[in-house]
Amino acid sequence: MTEMITVKQASERWGIFDSRITRLCREGKIPGAVKEKKSWLIPADTPKPDDNRYKIKPNALKQEKLPLPVGVSDYRVASTQYYYIDKTLMIKEFLDERPMVSLFTRPRRFGKTLNMDMLKTFFEKSDEDTSVYFQDKAIWSCGERYRSYQGKYPVIFVTFKDIKFDSWDQTFEILKTVIGTEFERHSELLNSEKCSEMDKKQYRAITERDADIVSLSGAFAVLSRMLYQHHGQKAVIIIDEYDVPIQQGHSKGFYEEVVDFMRNLFSGGLKDNPALAYGFLTGILRVAKESIFSGLNNLVVNSILDERYSRYFGFTRPDIELMASYYSAKDKMSELCEWYDGYRFGDTEIFNPWSVINYFKNKCIPGAYWQSTGSNEIISEVISYADEGIYERLEKLLQGDKFTALIDTGVIYPQIKNNPSTIYSFLLVAGYLKAENTRISASGDYMCEVSLPNKEIKAVYKKEILQKLDTIVSSSSAVEIQEAIYTNDSARLQKQLRKLLLQSASCFDTVGELFFHGLFLGICALFDDQYYVTSNRESGEGRFDIQLMPKNESRPGILIELKSKKDLSQEQLKSLAQEALDQINERKYDTEMITHGVTTIFKYGVAFSGKNIAVYVD
Repeated sequence: MTEMITVKQASERWGIFDSRITRLCREGKIPGAVKEKKSWLIPADTPKPDDNRYKIKPNALKQEKLPLPVGVSDYRVASTQYYYIDKTLMIKEFLDERPMVSLFTRPRRFGKTLNMDMLKTFFEKSDEDTSVYFQDKAIWSCGERYRSYQGKYPVIFVTFKDIKFDSWDQTFEILKTVIGTEFERHSELLNSEKCSEMDKKQYRAITERDADIVSLSGAFAVLSRMLYQHHGQKAVIIIDEYDVPIQQGHSKGFYEEVVDFMRNLFSGGLKDNPALAYGFLTGILRVAKESIFSGLNNLVVNSILDERYSRYFGFTRPDIELMASYYSAKDKMSELCEWYDGYRFGDTEIFNPWSVINYFKNKCIPGAYWQSTGSNEIISEVISYADEGIYERLEKLLQGDKFTALIDTGVIYPQIKNNPSTIYSFLLVAGYLKAENTRISASGDYMCEVSLPNKEIKAVYKKEILQKLDTIVSSSSAVEIQEAIYTNDSARLQKQLRKLLLQSASCFDTVGELFFHGLFLGICALFDDQYYVTSNRESGEGRFDIQLMPKNESRPGILIELKSKKDLSQEQLKSLAQEALDQINERKYDTEMITHGVTTIFKYGVAFSGKNIAVYVD
């Protein structure tokens, strides 16, 4: 479906008066423009029409720009006081189908909370005329059929995004507070003649933070029933970031307790609830196999692989082009794409919204802004459970390669430990991978070609990998090696690489294939900016173990050949290291480097026997 923008958005993008654009639409001079009721919608990729009338004269003083909504998740504030990218057509898409319960799974900081607050503001019955927040938005031009739903329903809204505690007792206490605060927002129910005394008793217990676990797990059922009785209209239930306490339970050891509670809480509010109009949930994971949504046959899941709602979480390319134009940064598009583009939700190209906003706020200086917004524990856990195959694939990702992986969008946290192959599913739904060429497998799961989406995520991998592999590649060794490369100090580089190999091996009782893969992954992260790092690749008359091909021919090339045998004497170990070095020369592993014009090549023959190591350098 072609993405459309309003006349107002086109006016901001092109710098042409709204009235002039409307006239061009009427005259048929803007291809693809269509009229919806009284307003025109224009294809987002339409080029600027030829016109000499501008909203601002070329020499006019620069207008003050709207501030950027960094961390603003209140729709009313964001849409009126900040630069806001209109996502209200999400409401139209929902009302065209009207599923009973919708789950939206997206990575953190991709606009889930802001969109849920938008839905709350649109649907909630209120003493305030909240239509003013939508009258200049795309949804309002879609017609009375959609406008009639505005301000119609009582709404229950809770967000669990900040429930990150170390124990189940602490988590349960904050759940009491979050849910109790939402009950307090509907204080009119306590004096309603239409609500039963039994429900009012439970209402008081929850608002006074005195409810036990059984009463609190029925909170959504009670509150929706009371709202229905009082207003004569079924309630909309919105639960934002529902799985944050579940992820915390997984990492802190109270997984079963939080899952049991959430199952009962959601079942009461969303399953066979006669007081429910519509339900909305957001999270990173679907967590379907937990039976959290057991028997919830009215649930429609909208994952990052689905085309539904694909352009409403995150920024699309037209969004970014409008934004870059507004902030006078059209020349920064290629940098924006390199750092923050690369996600693909359904059939839509998506930019990371948090990072883009911070990029503009920080005067267009690129950086890994998303990295600092939360824990990257998923990557750390992946590395801790990695086997040989996973190490090899992580190496490929760091080198810019892609591979095909089986993706299960219903993956659950314990599967990381029990089935390490599920890590690609976690990495994808959490925002650390990009999926392309998606197809459905025979089992109903997805087969996707996955890769790193952009430069920012590559920086996250490097940071997490180096932290996790600090026993293999210490911070001091990393700095020493990088300084030697930057200064082209060959003697220092040889000394530090030998030291790295010796110290690394001493960290392990036995040195095997996983050690080598871990070491190699660390080298990939260390040398990414200066070298193309490859392993087990043909060159000359054989296959080298590790090659570091310099991106700049003025730097030295590096070849490492590894050999390992058990129970060797020191003399036998030295002989094996020399054999490894001789193999590099005899089989001409330096052929590829010489072909590419590399004039200085360091060659390392490395032999291991248990914790003992010998290194020869040519």
